[in-house]
Amino acid sequence: MISALLALGLAAGAPFPLPPSPLPVQDTVKGKVVYEKWCAGCHGETGAGDGPAAAYMLPRPRNFTGAVYKIRTTASGQLPTDADLLRAIDEGLPGSAMPAWKGRLSDAERRDVLAYLKTFSSFFADTSQHVVALKFGGEPGGGTSAEALKVGRQFYDSIGCRKCHGDQGRGDGPSAPTLKDDAGFPIFAADLHQSWRFRGGATAADIYRRLRTGLDGTPMPSFSDLIDQKFLTDEQLWRLAQYVRSLSPARTPEVRDVIHAPRLAAALPAAPGDSVWDRVDRYWLPLVGQVIRKPRWFGPAVSGVWVQAVHDGKSVALRVSWDDRTRSPDTTWLGFERRVLETVAGDDSGGGRTAGPFPDQLAVQFPRRPYFLMGTETDAVYQWRWTSAGGSGAAGGAVGGLARGLERFDTLPGGPAAQTSYEHGEWRVMFTRSLATPDTANELQFAAGRAIPVAFFAWDGSSGEHGNRLAVSTWYFLALDQPTPPRVFVTPVVVMLLTLGLGIVVVRRVQRRQA
Repeated sequence: MISALLALGLAAGAPFPLPPSPLPVQDTVKGKVVYEKWCAGCHGETGAGDGPAAAYMLPRPRNFTGAVYKIRTTASGQLPTDADLLRAIDEGLPGSAMPAWKGRLSDAERRDVLAYLKTFSSFFADTSQHVVALKFGGEPGGGTSAEALKVGRQFYDSIGCRKCHGDQGRGDGPSAPTLKDDAGFPIFAADLHQSWRFRGGATAADIYRRLRTGLDGTPMPSFSDLIDQKFLTDEQLWRLAQYVRSLSPARTPEVRDVIHAPRLAAALPAAPGDSVWDRVDRYWLPLVGQVIRKPRWFGPAVSGVWVQAVHDGKSVALRVSWDDRTRSPDTTWLGFERRVLETVAGDDSGGGRTAGPFPDQLAVQFPRRPYFLMGTETDAVYQWRWTSAGGSGAAGGAVGGLARGLERFDTLPGGPAAQTSYEHGEWRVMFTRSLATPDTANELQFAAGRAIPVAFFAWDGSSGEHGNRLAVSTWYFLALDQPTPPRVFVTPVVVMLLTLGLGIVVVRRVQRRQA
């Protein structure tokens, strides 16, 4: 019957209608148009990861010609599946310059550009390649229990995670200053305390998959062979993934505009590690590279800071903490610093690209007039500045002063007191100052009940950051909260009682008249 229909169709000169394909059609011609418009600026016209913007990025954009992909569900050394590629296009790669395209390109455009990406490498055309995703077991329960996390920590140590990621997982292990990818570019060991920057996803299941597949092209290996060799079980690898996930906050931190400083009835914290800070809300504020004034800097090492504040009606205490792989200046990282400066073409002014033992630094800015990038010559901003190299100012290398642009800072007498601590890849700097000072002309006078603009700046010396090469935030607000006066609670009750009493009087009068 079928052969008869085929013969009839051929005899009539009409093509026999084929059933529709269950798979969406991918058009590499249209994909090339999408690629050249949106992707070539970073990945290059030929897909070699050498677009005009690539020199300003760390990590560098993917080189598609080698078909080496970090984020996959396939075994190490294997090609990714189409689903893997589409997931990277859709969701982007946090912690890099690769954005999510799902809300910017149509479904057809994303499928077409996926097909075009595969034309850059002959490996995808090799019919002997069998691209098959690994089979991953389900996550065992009890992953947040003390016993599960203890097992995970044991394997974190035994399989050598701490060599790169450090004892507490902040990317400060002894091998960290030597790391580079297969192309020879410097690469940071992941900070395991910032899961929202994990390129393969932030869940324990995502981390487990990265442990199974490895990150091809980087020093991060696959640990599937350890399961095959029975050095550890699949459940134990899951426990390791759950331990790594436990190092970050349970939820991605929400960026809030206002930093609330509650008023304490007791004394202000005495040190950055004081237990008082454990009971105060933390605020995550992201930082980006300074790219407005030359020399620009596109590869900042400090991605954000945690900020807390309290006051007692007389003084204010502000604690700023952030992850930093080394306590600069540190000559151990000079080689890494040199490679970063050679890789990231951030200095477009032609000078000042020499590696050196620069300190870590922090600036907290309060404006008199709100130009966020450290004011101008005529409109200064009031700042607190701290440096890990100490200084001639207040304790802990902190001073107060007026910034008149990026190049000029005039120190004022006095300034805030400061105490610092550095442990396991984390800086904590606590500033303390009276709300009111005698110098009302230059220094900010803090007052409860109003929002005070505040901005933050950070330099990582071991990444070659100094001067204009730094990370900056936008404006936020610091609000010194006031205790709620008793009348706020008493007044509504009094009004309710008066209303109730008046209602009773009215009802009784009506009842008497009716009687």
